[in-house]
Amino acid sequence: MAQKQGPALDPPRPRPLWPVAALARTLWQGEGNLLALLPASAYRVAAGALGYSRRSIILFNDPAVVRQILEDKDGIFPKSDLMVGALEALIGESIFVTDGETWRRQRAMIDPAFSHMRLSIAFKAMSEAVTDQEGRLDQLAASGEPMSLDLAMSHLTADIICRTVFSVSLDVGVARDVFDDFIVFERDVAQVRIARLISDPAWTRVPQKPGVLAACARIRSHLGALIDGHTGTDDIAGAVIAARDASTGEGFSRDELIDQLGVFFLAGHETTASALTWAVYMLASRPDILDRLRAEIDAVAGDGPVSFEHTRRMPFARAVFRETLRLYPPITFMPRVALKPARIGGRTLRRGALVMIAPWTLHRHKSYWQEPDRFDPDRFLPEGEAVQTPGAFIPFGAGPHTCVGAGFATAEGILVLARLARRFDFDVSEARGVRPVARLTTRPAREIMCRVRLRHV
Repeated sequence: MAQKQGPALDPPRPRPLWPVAALARTLWQGEGNLLALLPASAYRVAAGALGYSRRSIILFNDPAVVRQILEDKDGIFPKSDLMVGALEALIGESIFVTDGETWRRQRAMIDPAFSHMRLSIAFKAMSEAVTDQEGRLDQLAASGEPMSLDLAMSHLTADIICRTVFSVSLDVGVARDVFDDFIVFERDVAQVRIARLISDPAWTRVPQKPGVLAACARIRSHLGALIDGHTGTDDIAGAVIAARDASTGEGFSRDELIDQLGVFFLAGHETTASALTWAVYMLASRPDILDRLRAEIDAVAGDGPVSFEHTRRMPFARAVFRETLRLYPPITFMPRVALKPARIGGRTLRRGALVMIAPWTLHRHKSYWQEPDRFDPDRFLPEGEAVQTPGAFIPFGAGPHTCVGAGFATAEGILVLARLARRFDFDVSEARGVRPVARLTTRPAREIMCRVRLRHV
């Protein structure tokens, strides 16, 4: 297929402003969107203060310092109280929020579970979920009805997680209830309120709305029911239930299983849904990139089933997914907190300082990326990756805390893009009104509405 030359698209982003103007914009918009709060300097400095606050907020962009903070060999920079406070009602003391010995025990038990849960096994369940999604898209293409791209990707990734974690589809009653309550949680959970960020001291509890707490209680109850009735062994739930502490021989308690499996649902569903929403949007905006992707898919898989081995032979599909993760990292910020006075990266930190690691700014930093705000998948083809600054791309974290599901998410992303791009065109309505916000993940401020058409070959 002949390659078209598309425009040098400037993907949606907040326009960087001076600090006072950025704060005024954020307060005026009233969304608590930390992306809009980032000043222009955040994309240029190696380290710098983010405005003024009672507790002090320091942003670090130097990849070597970022890795040092995330590795945290001396236990000085645990996960931020803001993040823990936002998530504890849902996932308790899970691997996503713990540190130190508790985290090491959990990680040592969970890693073999993921090794056991080989992608070659999970891939079949992923493929079945995508087949069902294709059926829904066929109906929408025939009817011409508009759809929410955000909701479609969220439904698909939730279905994949249900099938790979619990061996049930999303439409099974309890799994659907979990999904519905996660929508409530993701929309309303209070992670940061700007006024509190400025005025509150460190370790001030973040109050949650009663509706969020009720949704968390229902989710935990539903997950408990899925665990109690679970009998499989060749899925993630079975592997985590069977996991044992090497020193004591004990497994996770029921509450701990709910914590850990809640993380898989949260991280494996919401973060991948965010990335796929942005990826499909970008492909709809760039016909030249879409043509290149389709040419690769057609050459590798034709019109037959897309196998796991096929996805490993699609470097451009992988590059599209990774470039999307660069521009729209699902985890916008990875905040840490200083447990005691410290000096790192040339900055002196006081106790309680908020140590901000921001994949959003690191991935768009002018020192590490050429034309950092442009969508350019070629950055992640082999010749492009060879000249990247080590540590400047951290969508899954870095060091020992690197996301245990990184390989799973990448295989899922490539499969979904390959299957959907091969068969469908997505016509986005009001594309110029799309803008990102930092909520639980990097999401569009409003749902991206589109119509689906069958691809004309």
